[in-house]
Amino acid sequence: MSLFFDYTLNGISSGMIYAALALALVLIYRATRIINFAQGAAGMMTTFIASSLLARGVGYWWAFILVLLIGFAIGSMTERLLIRPLQGRSELNPVIVTIGLLVVLEGLAGAIYGNASRGFPAAYSQSGLRIGRTRIAFSHFDVFILVAVLVLMVAILVLFRATSLGLRMRASAFAGEIARLLGVRVGNLLTLGWGLAGVAGSLAGLLVAPTSSFGPYYMDLILVYGFTAAVIGGLESPVGALIGGLVTGLCISYVGGYLGSGLEPVGALVLLMVALMARPEGIFARPPARRV
Repeated sequence: MSLFFDYTLNGISSGMIYAALALALVLIYRATRIINFAQGAAGMMTTFIASSLLARGVGYWWAFILVLLIGFAIGSMTERLLIRPLQGRSELNPVIVTIGLLVVLEGLAGAIYGNASRGFPAAYSQSGLRIGRTRIAFSHFDVFILVAVLVLMVAILVLFRATSLGLRMRASAFAGEIARLLGVRVGNLLTLGWGLAGVAGSLAGLLVAPTSSFGPYYMDLILVYGFTAAVIGGLESPVGALIGGLVTGLCISYVGGYLGSGLEPVGALVLLMVALMARPEGIFARPPARRV
């Protein structure tokens, strides 16, 4: 029973990281109907930048904030320079571009920083919390992961549901032509959406790096888990990204704990297949409008 409890806590911590990356995928998909396969690589690059800043004596939290801003800039420039010129062309073109960007970013990181794995410091202690005389498999850093992703999630929900800017962003995503006729600057709002996705992806990279060694390819598997979480929750639902991340994290933790860590990717694949067969539109997806 204690092992199950430990695996559950570990799954919650990991699931919140997957939820952050799933949220990044959801934000971009809502805006442009594109799956950004370079999202994990962008988070990897900003993590390397954070590591370089720390090595040069920049304070941890200053580096943390700067990297989130850099992530915003990378996401915004990706939309402006690579995605926007492809509007009106084949839907396959942006997918190929994001895959190409993934390869470029990983190659660039390897050329600049090397392919060797390295460590990244955690914001807080990674020793398990002590409750009475029992130490549980949930650390201060895990609490930070939980709080950070929840704060990001709440901020996104408030933006979309309680502000006029969020309303314009939703209108741009679901009815871009009508929004343009109403005077909404759709292009700027799409850039903002990609920038916010860059922040979420950078946060995921910063949160997962201290839990293991990181290198140019360490976010590839995390992207698979984040994509699984986004599909489970629904590619248009920020709340679904959170729930999907937790479901994915728990399932992978149980598979790794009881069957071996080598089967974790297989567990994610099986989970994705089950989700697609049972509810392909996602748990929180809205049913399509029916025309009569």
